[in-house]
Amino acid sequence: MTLPPLLEKLSGGDRRSIGRSNEVVAHVIADTKLFDVIFDGIMNEDPLIRMRCADAVEKSQRFIQNCSKNTKRRSSRFFRKSNNPEVRWHIAQMFSRLKLNRRDRRRVYGILQKFLSDRNQSSIVRTFSMQALTDLAAADVELRLPITHQIEELTATGTPAMKSRGKRLLKVLKSK
Repeated sequence: MTLPPLLEKLSGGDRRSIGRSNEVVAHVIADTKLFDVIFDGIMNEDPLIRMRCADAVEKSQRFIQNCSKNTKRRSSRFFRKSNNPEVRWHIAQMFSRLKLNRRDRRRVYGILQKFLSDRNQSSIVRTFSMQALTDLAAADVELRLPITHQIEELTATGTPAMKSRGKRLLKVLKSK
C-alpha cells in the first residue's frame, strides 16, 4: 500500500524518535486540510506511523483551532481502539484542549477511567489521563468531586510521575 507523501515522512527509523513529525506539523499548520491526513494516520498499520501521527496531530492541535469538524468523535473512537501507549497519551492531551459538551465530557470521562483502571497501562498514559480528567473537572462541576477523589488516590498510590503530577493537579482542583 502506498502512503500519502505526508505519512511517508513519518515512516521508518527508530521507535525512540519522533522522526520528521515536527516537519509534518509545519506542513499541517501551513495547510490545515492536511490535518485529516495525519489524523487518519493514527490508525495506520505501522506502529511508527501511528505514534508519529498522534504526535503530529497533538502538536498541530495546539496551533490550529477547530482542526477537524469530527475531532471529538474521531478522537474518542481512536482512543478506544488504540492499544499503542504513544497514541493514547497524545490523544489524552488532545482531549484536554477540545471544547466538549456535557455528553462528550461523560464519554471522555469513561474512556479515561478505562485507561486509569488498566494497571498494565504505561505511567505516561495514566499521568496524561490524570491531567485530562482534571481539565474535565474544571469544566464540569458534577465531575469535580469524583475526579478530585480519584486524583487523591492516584497521587497516594501511583508511580513517582503520577504522584508528582497529582500534587500539582490537586492544588488546581482544590482551588476551584
